Amino acid sequence: MRAEILCVDDQRDITTVVRASLDAAGYEVRVAHSAAEALTLLERHGLPSLAIIDIRMPETTGLELCSAIHRFCDLPVILLTAVDDEPTVVQALNEIAEDYVIKPFRPAVLVARVQRVLRRLGNTESHGRLLQIDERLQVDFVRQVAEVDDRRITLTPTETKVLHVLSRRIGKTVRLEFLLRRIWPVEEIFEDTLRVHMHRLRKKLEPDPDQPRYLFTERGVGYRLGGEQAS
Repeated sequence: MRAEILCVDDQRDITTVVRASLDAAGYEVRVAHSAAEALTLLERHGLPSLAIIDIRMPETTGLELCSAIHRFCDLPVILLTAVDDEPTVVQALNEIAEDYVIKPFRPAVLVARVQRVLRRLGNTESHGRLLQIDERLQVDFVRQVAEVDDRRITLTPTETKVLHVLSRRIGKTVRLEFLLRRIWPVEEIFEDTLRVHMHRLRKKLEPDPDQPRYLFTERGVGYRLGGEQAS
């Protein structure tokens, strides 16, 4: 399956160039020309592998769109900016973005930066709208719900984001420091807070929270998401 990229920019000439460049590099590309259109695409198709988002768009800015998305998932973002606005770029890199590209840009440079981000973050394959963990559990990240034994269970934004970070490395232990940094990039959060969220997730998802089937603790190291997808 080709990695899927979402490009959000109100300038159609920009999205045309981005689509053509990334398609030639082997990526599946979806395009939106507003934040509202982008959110509709996410609801319809699920989370992509990475998003390229213009900072300055009418109505809802790119930064506002990123903040809305990052409440419930850890979607990697490369920002497009027409002006090298240093304070804005620094804040974005600290809080919501993996990288940024200044317009006008060379398509080959944008492709290289996409490849670099995906390489650095590891497995970022898109799962489509639903991630099927096994026969009894599936997760809809955008709608922030899980289906467990055909029961629909509402997840909090933070619970959804925890699952999303773990699902990108399913079957592998994700270190505590990495989890804390990806889930709460700005706040200073300690392991006890994460432990509370994991406890609540186990109560919602596990057949027996005391004998986990999905959410495993590697003491002093981190957490691991298991299931048939991990095998």
